[in-house]
Amino acid sequence: MATALKVVFIMLLAALMLMFHEPQADAAISADTQQLIDEANLNGPYLGLVIPNLFEMNPLLQHPNYTSTDFTIDVAGRRFRFGKIVEKKVILVMTGLSMINAGITTQLLLTLFKIEGVVHYGIAGNANPSLHIGFVTIPQYWSHSALWSWQRYGDGPLEQLPLESNGDYTREIGYIKFADYTTNVTSCNSHDNLLNNVWYQPEEVFPVDGTPEQREHAFWVPVDPLYFNISKSLEILELERCVNSTTCLSETPRVVRVQRGTSASIYLDNAAYRSFIYDKFDVSPVDMESGAVALICLQQKVPFIIIRALSDLAGGGSAESNEADTFISLAANNSIKVVVEFIKLLAPAALVSSH
Repeated sequence: MATALKVVFIMLLAALMLMFHEPQADAAISADTQQLIDEANLNGPYLGLVIPNLFEMNPLLQHPNYTSTDFTIDVAGRRFRFGKIVEKKVILVMTGLSMINAGITTQLLLTLFKIEGVVHYGIAGNANPSLHIGFVTIPQYWSHSALWSWQRYGDGPLEQLPLESNGDYTREIGYIKFADYTTNVTSCNSHDNLLNNVWYQPEEVFPVDGTPEQREHAFWVPVDPLYFNISKSLEILELERCVNSTTCLSETPRVVRVQRGTSASIYLDNAAYRSFIYDKFDVSPVDMESGAVALICLQQKVPFIIIRALSDLAGGGSAESNEADTFISLAANNSIKVVVEFIKLLAPAALVSSH
C-alpha cells in the first residue's frame, strides 16, 4: 500500500512539474514554439521584411497587396507575422528603435527561419541638400558611423591611435575635429577644443562561412547587386505629395537610387553634423537601424536591400521645428509603396536569374 501511494505521489509531482515548467527545446525557445518554427520553415523560404516601428508597419498590414495568414510566432520579445505580398511569402518583424534592436531582430529572423532575402524599409533624415522631403532613397552602400576611437587631447592626425598597431583601430576612414565647429570666439584666429578628434572605425564582422573568431572589417556594406539593379525600375513611380488637403510638399517626391546611407543610434537633428557627414561620406539618408541590418546580412551572407523615405532634413531645415512632426506619415506611406512595387518585381527577376 505504501509503495502504491509513493508511486501515485511521484506521478502527481511529475504532473505538477509539467504544468508549471513548460518543456524547452533549448535554453531560449519552448518546444511548442520550436514546433511552430519548424512547421513554418516547411513552407519557406520567405522574404524577410524588417521594419523599425509600428507606424511604419501598420500601413503595410492594411495595404491591399498584403494578405495575412493570421499566423504569428513570438520569440524573445519579437512578433514574426506571416503573410503574402502578391504571391511572395513574407515574414514581417518590427525591430524597435536603434542599432542594437535592429541587429538582434535581424539575427533572430535569419537564425530561426528560412529567409531568401531581406527588405528593410522605413523613414530617415536627409543629409543630401539636392534631395527633398518625401523622396524615397535606395542606397547602394550602408555604414555604421558611430563606432569611434576618441583621440586624447594633444594628439593629432599624425599620432597613432591606441591599439592601432594591433589592427584594432585605424585612421584610414577619417575623423571629425571638434575645434572646426567652435563658434562665438573672437579673441583669436585659431581655436582649440578639449574634445579633440573622433576617428571613424569599421565594424568587426565574422562571416558565417568564415573561420570562427577570425575577424574581418567592414565600413561600407553593399546591398545585393541583383536587388539594386531591380530597384532602377522603381524610379518611375509616382509618390504622395500631400499629407492632407492643406499640407503639401513644394517638390513632388520621387524614387532615387543614391550612393550611400549611414546609421547610428543617434537621432540627427543638427545642421553642422549633417553638413559634415554629407561632405565627408557623400551620404543621403541617415537613420538609426539600417547599418545594423546591413552588417548582419553581410555576416550571414543573405541578400538585402534597404529603402528609406526622407521625413526630415536632419537639422538642415527650419530652426523652429523638425519636419518629421509633419511629414512622418507621408514618408512612411511612400516607403511602403516602393517596397510593395519592389516585391512585385522581385519574383520574376529572381526566376530569370536562376536559369
